[in-house]
Order: sequence, then C-alpha cells, then structure tokens
Amino acid sequence: MPCRPLSLLAVLLAGVLPALAPAHAAPIRFARLRYGGGGDWYANPTSLPNLIQAARSRAGLGVALREDTVTLADRRIFDYAMVFVTGHGRISFTAAEAAVLREYLLQGGFLHVDDNYGLDASFRRAMSQVLPDHPLTELPFTHPIYHGLYEFPAGLPKIHEHHGGPPHGYGILHQGRVVVFYSYNTDLSDGWEAPDVHHDPPDRREAALRMGVNIITYALSQ
Repeated sequence: MPCRPLSLLAVLLAGVLPALAPAHAAPIRFARLRYGGGGDWYANPTSLPNLIQAARSRAGLGVALREDTVTLADRRIFDYAMVFVTGHGRISFTAAEAAVLREYLLQGGFLHVDDNYGLDASFRRAMSQVLPDHPLTELPFTHPIYHGLYEFPAGLPKIHEHHGGPPHGYGILHQGRVVVFYSYNTDLSDGWEAPDVHHDPPDRREAALRMGVNIITYALSQ
C-alpha cells in the first residue's frame, strides 16, 4: 500500500476543494447516523475519532475533532459532508427518513456504511427504499477510492474474518459520483478502533486507517 506524496494530494484537493483552503474556513464535519431497526448504530465508539485524527494529520484536512450524531428525523444531516453507518443487526428507515436521506445523497452528500457483521441484508433492503433506481454495484479495483493518498491495487484490506473470502467494496452512483460506499466483509471500523480494543496487529490497523483516509479524501473531492 504505497503512499502518494502528501504534496500531490494537496494539489489534487486544492483544485476541487478551494473553499477548504483558507485557515479561517469552518471545519469539515462528520456525523454518525443513529438509525432505527434495532442495530447497534453506536458500535465501535473509538473508531471515528481515530480516523478523524488520521485524516487531519496525514491528509491535512480541516476536519472537526469530534463526530456528531444525527438522525433522519430532522434535516441536520445536510450540515455534514459525510455520514457514517455501522453496526450489527437490522437497519430500517421510515418513508420520511428514506426521503431525507435520498435528498441528502442526490444533493451532494456522501454515506459510508461499514458492515460490522449482520447488517448486510437489512441495509440492502433499506437502500432499495432510499434509491430504488440506483443499485449497489461492486467498484472495480481501478476506482479512484482505492488510489488516493494510499494505493490499494487489490481493493479493500481484510481486517476481521467473518464470512470467509475476500472483502467487497460496493457503491451507489449518481451522475458518475459515488454517493454511497459500502464496505462489506472487512470490518474497517474495527481496525480504526483503539489498539487495545481488538488487539489487531499494527499492520492491519494501519491498513484500515489508510483505507479510511482514502474514503474521506474521495468523498470530499467529489
């Protein structure tokens, strides 16, 4: 997983994110989605803080230090550049919630969903409700999300073993832009957690953080 020079990434981001360049610009804000259905939306509590720190230090992004929690019952989701979902078990949306999420995604928002084992079937049903005309498709290894600050020529790294077999990275595209990235059979967010939570080897945890930084830089570049 070679790393692109940070200066190159800065040049790339400067061309697409000029509003983020001024020192006085408001910080980029990320949120975790609190969803219905019974799944543990709050899983992996140390994951996003660690990933945010990595995005700040490695990519030089002005990301707010704290994640927020957002629901689809109001329109605060539109305040966030990127929204994260994880958990075990079931996820579901009401018709009104699905409409809000659809509007957020089609107006430029980005959703990263990391299956923490057990979310897959209900997530796919929920997304067919949100974007029925936009199927989940597996992204090729040539997709830019795998070739950002860090190179992943074989796609997603495998962090934890659940189903066996390789991990998969799926996307929902709208007008050529990935609006939903779904990491499946990998447990990226487990790898972002504090080292003493899962006791992952350092190289595996590093791979997870690198892929997370790629996801963030891709989301913001769109």
